[in-house]
Amino acid sequence: MPLATAPDGANIYYERHGEGPAILFVHGSGGHHAAWWQQVAALRDRFTVVTVDLRGFGRSDSSMPEFDGQDFPGDLIAVLESEDLRDVLLVGQSIGAVAALKAGLKRPDRVRGVALGHSLGGLSHPELTALVDADRAEAVKLPVLDRLLSKRFQEEEPAKTFLFQQMGTFNVAKMADLRNLAVDGPTIDDIVASGIALTFLAGEADAVLSVATVRRAHELVKGSHLSVVPGAPHSMYWESPDLYNEAVASIRGSL
Repeated sequence: MPLATAPDGANIYYERHGEGPAILFVHGSGGHHAAWWQQVAALRDRFTVVTVDLRGFGRSDSSMPEFDGQDFPGDLIAVLESEDLRDVLLVGQSIGAVAALKAGLKRPDRVRGVALGHSLGGLSHPELTALVDADRAEAVKLPVLDRLLSKRFQEEEPAKTFLFQQMGTFNVAKMADLRNLAVDGPTIDDIVASGIALTFLAGEADAVLSVATVRRAHELVKGSHLSVVPGAPHSMYWESPDLYNEAVASIRGSL
């Protein structure tokens, strides 16, 4: 069982599959390494695909009484160092994208690019903060599952919907532990100065973060890239894996 050791001694579980340019996936609040089953199967023939459990999630260390989101970027860096990975694309899903961006900014010697999936990565910017807050105010009016998956998918794919709901039951850390990641978020200048290739990966039908908000972030972060997947919901990686995998492969190929 591969384990990396975080700076504070926490054991971080990860898996490595395939060969080729490296992609490391970072799960969101309800996921863990196994959430990427559709990505691993599709991409491992072309890429080195790394999946990880942040502390408190999946098979990583869950013994600590409290989980601080500020530690999550260090968990990712520990995996990069354990496997001596360089020129990596970090792909974060939702709140996990915040950890990915912070890890990338801390170790640009190992990270070539960061793809923010359905997230602005905790960017510190007053206009963007206001837009995200407005989107969230609309999203909370919906049941949690409806924010993440489309109604059509829930009706047509009841088994996959049930499995999606079960993913989070393996985790000790909760959404509140991840929220702390947004504290001391990077500025646009921080990102531009780092030289890291930043891509905003958005779903056209995302009920949590609107495409308009993501487009505005892309406009503000000079040199960034934007990939919008038609008709895709917030949990695009799960509901629309073929489109998602194609988008990720394209981002990796452009680096």
